[in-house]
Amino acid sequence: MRRSFQFHVWLVALVAGLAVIISSAALADSGTIRLTIVKAGWIIGGTGGSGTLVFKGKTYSLGVGGVSIGFTFGGSKATLSGRVSHIRRASDVEGVYGAAGAGGALGRAGAGTIVLSNEKGAVLELQGHQEGLMVNADFSGLAISLKR
Repeated sequence: MRRSFQFHVWLVALVAGLAVIISSAALADSGTIRLTIVKAGWIIGGTGGSGTLVFKGKTYSLGVGGVSIGFTFGGSKATLSGRVSHIRRASDVEGVYGAAGAGGALGRAGAGTIVLSNEKGAVLELQGHQEGLMVNADFSGLAISLKR
């Protein structure tokens, strides 16, 4: 009898937790984002750029900055656009997006896709191209902020 009661309490808690998660996700919204990012470095790299977020009919200016550590050589410019999801307000896009990876560009590289998330749960799904001379195998952090 005691086990049955514990099971029912656990089941009710599980259902309540799922309801909270589902309702939170249902309240989240999405927008479109466009970023222009310039990266340069030798061993340690720096990233800077700008962009725009369109969310609920308003356009917000964005600032982009970051650092990469690892094997980095050269310079490149990436133009990315896509979707940002799991945000309730424009400020949810602000934060640090981390990525580990390897790649390169010589001239103009073809389209690529990347998915990143920040500590607030915002998810960026970006596509675009990169041009320049860049070879990298590094860990990089990209910080996005709203320009006020």
